[in-house]
Amino acid sequence: MQETPFCLRVGHLLPYSMSDSNTTDFTNLSTFILLGIPGLEAAHVWISIPFCTMYMIAILGNITILFIVKMEPSLHGSMYYFLCMLAIIDLVLSMSIVPKTLSIFWFNSREIDFSACLTQMYFIHCFSVMGSGIFVAMAFDRYVAICDPLRHSTILTNPMVAKIGLAVVLRGGIVVLPHPLLARRWPYCRTNIIPHSYCEHIAVVKLACADISVSSYYELSVAFLLTGLDVFFITVSYIQILRAIFSLPTKDARLKTFRTCSSHLCVILASYIPPLFSFLTHRFGHNVPLHFHILIANVYLLLPPMLHPIIYGVSTKQIWDRLLQLFNHKGT
Repeated sequence: MQETPFCLRVGHLLPYSMSDSNTTDFTNLSTFILLGIPGLEAAHVWISIPFCTMYMIAILGNITILFIVKMEPSLHGSMYYFLCMLAIIDLVLSMSIVPKTLSIFWFNSREIDFSACLTQMYFIHCFSVMGSGIFVAMAFDRYVAICDPLRHSTILTNPMVAKIGLAVVLRGGIVVLPHPLLARRWPYCRTNIIPHSYCEHIAVVKLACADISVSSYYELSVAFLLTGLDVFFITVSYIQILRAIFSLPTKDARLKTFRTCSSHLCVILASYIPPLFSFLTHRFGHNVPLHFHILIANVYLLLPPMLHPIIYGVSTKQIWDRLLQLFNHKGT
């Protein structure tokens, strides 16, 4: 009796075997297998504790930011609207990654549908690009507020904030769209096992048995050009802001103005430094263990959504005061 071809077997795909290496074509791929963090499988349960903690803080913190800004009329301004956009991006980004990762750690649920994998890939990269765009918008908002305060309310009106938000969303959605579209068209004939805890773009397309240079070069172009431009505009904005701050006549005025920007600087550093470190270790850290790469890749996506509400909640007086009022009201 002739054996059924591997790619046509009913149900999910089984792990790759050497006997199929020359005859298997996964063009009709239906399922991927996520390994979690290869080499640290025995520690998955323990690793899940900080992952789950960061996830819960990110969810509760960002929902709290959205609630406080909605309930407090004095926070209905451009800076806080951008902060709400960032909170929504952080919520989507966290929920796109952590639930599946925790299911791998806790229940050994490693399978992910091919379409679901591409959807996760799209959401991760799309909302990461959106987050970078929001940082540019926030830097511009601070620049106008400090360098041209008299025109701030006329420049950054609610319709203008909405247009900027729409532009950020469209930019992220359009720029990242080629990632899943290209990944879908590649033939997969090596294996369906992804040595990662989520569907990271290059980790997926590396499984293709085709020349993936288009995908690779496009990802590098997006990383260098888009992120590079964002970092450039943010840097220029803050150079102008710092010049304006140091030109203020009194020390108290300089400190007070600098405090309004310190939270933004902390958030930007927390959001850009871990991905940069991950990128450098991937490109130049050839002797770095695989599990370290994957841990860093998870941390740079999980850490910022957790830190953003903490930094803004503590450093922004209006949000902190409103939060204390909520707790005092519940206490009484």
